[in-house]
Amino acid sequence: MFAVATGNQKTFEVGIYNKEVRACVKENNTHLDYGDEWADVHYQNVVAQNKAEALTMINDRYPPEQGFVIESCEIGTRRY
Repeated sequence: MFAVATGNQKTFEVGIYNKEVRACVKENNTHLDYGDEWADVHYQNVVAQNKAEALTMINDRYPPEQGFVIESCEIGTRRY
C-alpha cells in the first residue's frame, strides 16, 4: 500500500487492529486465520485524495466483517 503522493493526493496513516484476535488473545487462545500480533494496532500508510478514499481502501484490504477495526486515520506518516 506504499506509494508516493502526487498532485492532490495525501498520505494517510491508518491504525488498524483485529477485534476477534484481541478477544482470542485475552482468553489465551489463538485466532484460526490471523496471528496474535493483530491484537495490537498496525499502522498502514495509504495514499489517497481524501480521508474517505483512504478509509475505503483500507476497508477493502482489511474488511470489518473479518474483525478489523480502524482506530485512527490521520494525514501524515509515523516517523521511526
